Amino acid sequence: MSGNEEFSGYKGEASEAIRKAEAQIGDMMRIRKDGYVYEGILIPRSEYGDEKHIVIKLKTGYNIGIHITPNTKIEKTGKGTKPTFTPPPPPEQNPKLPKVTIISTGGTIASRVDYRTGAVRPALTASDLYSVVPELANIARIDAQILFSLFSENITPKHWTEIAKAVAKQISEGVDGVVIAHGTDTLGYTAAALSFALQNLPIPVIIVGSQRSADRPSSDAATNLIGAVTAAAKAPFAEIAIAMHETPSDNTITLHRGTKVRKCHTSRRDTFKSINSLPIAKIQNQKIIMPTEDYKKRDPARKLILKPEFDEKVTLLKFYPGMNPTVIDWYVKNEYKGIVLEGTGLGHVSEYCFEAIRNAVKHNIVVAMTSQCIWGRVNMNVYDSGRDLLALGVVPLEDMLSETALVKLMWIFGQTKDFEEAKKLLKTNIAGEFSPRTLSEKIGSE
Repeated sequence: MSGNEEFSGYKGEASEAIRKAEAQIGDMMRIRKDGYVYEGILIPRSEYGDEKHIVIKLKTGYNIGIHITPNTKIEKTGKGTKPTFTPPPPPEQNPKLPKVTIISTGGTIASRVDYRTGAVRPALTASDLYSVVPELANIARIDAQILFSLFSENITPKHWTEIAKAVAKQISEGVDGVVIAHGTDTLGYTAAALSFALQNLPIPVIIVGSQRSADRPSSDAATNLIGAVTAAAKAPFAEIAIAMHETPSDNTITLHRGTKVRKCHTSRRDTFKSINSLPIAKIQNQKIIMPTEDYKKRDPARKLILKPEFDEKVTLLKFYPGMNPTVIDWYVKNEYKGIVLEGTGLGHVSEYCFEAIRNAVKHNIVVAMTSQCIWGRVNMNVYDSGRDLLALGVVPLEDMLSETALVKLMWIFGQTKDFEEAKKLLKTNIAGEFSPRTLSEKIGSE
């Protein structure tokens, strides 16, 4: 082993001091410095740490970093073992229960603390998730498989295609529901993508994530996964939905429609909210509550329609004061097929962008308008600037989320290259991306 591998994150003077003590990660250490004696277990450092400190875990459970100087004395007092994770064996499965497939793509729900670097990394497979959440054995028969091991920021439209195909395969094999483990940061994009790629669903497809890794005491991974599997196995709807905490507590898991949901907080458990729409369902005390009748019902006899192609030649541009309109010209020059503008308020951008927008439409680029606001809908008939944009050929997208609009336009150009057909599909409510009426902010934020 090289020094970096053996001492995991240590380098320079700290690595050399550990080597001289003939110590390895997990060994018991005694460090004497400035009249003090520190005893504990040698643990790894972050790979970005400096070269001057050694970190040990004291008997109290606290970690301390000790600055190494020429007078520091380091000795190994006992041999230890490196930190490892060994999942327990999976529980017995009840053949009478519904069958649910868990497909893991990575993310925090399929991650643990990496004791090599101190960071969180993809580590747990879907089988690990099942074995460490034995409650699932009372809900469904689980078939767990790993498709990717990626943080969600690394998932691209090409991965959406592969996920859609993997789900379609499971549906063709007669499962009662599918759960997809996914990182939360781009979970909303994937949910929207699958909503368009998997049409006429016969069963629920539930996407689940967590804000904190499964090996942390405060993790929401287990409760989210239990809620997701419960919905996949027993819910009466057949749609793409995201299963996450309703509040910071563990009382309720909320199921959000895949085209009407946004991540709204960086770290809270209840980060996902249904926008301009009621949630499809909630799970409390293992019971499924349906707050709305606006959903497609489960029907195992229904034939899935798979349309998994996406075209990445689409962009999302956020308007801001002083925005340089030549950025629009760049997308025209590079032969993009669609531009989603995230405009102000009811759907506006400055008049100094008008000429670039006119040029884009002239080149058969679909230009669509969403709002930077979370609640409410676009209405471009109220002010002159909105009406001028409509006259230029900009397509208003009602209350569609910007992320959903981007994904939908990618999906549309995966189905057709025709400019007029693309605009027609964009204005068609395919997967609940448009709400028939605007809900109040209070209802939408719950």
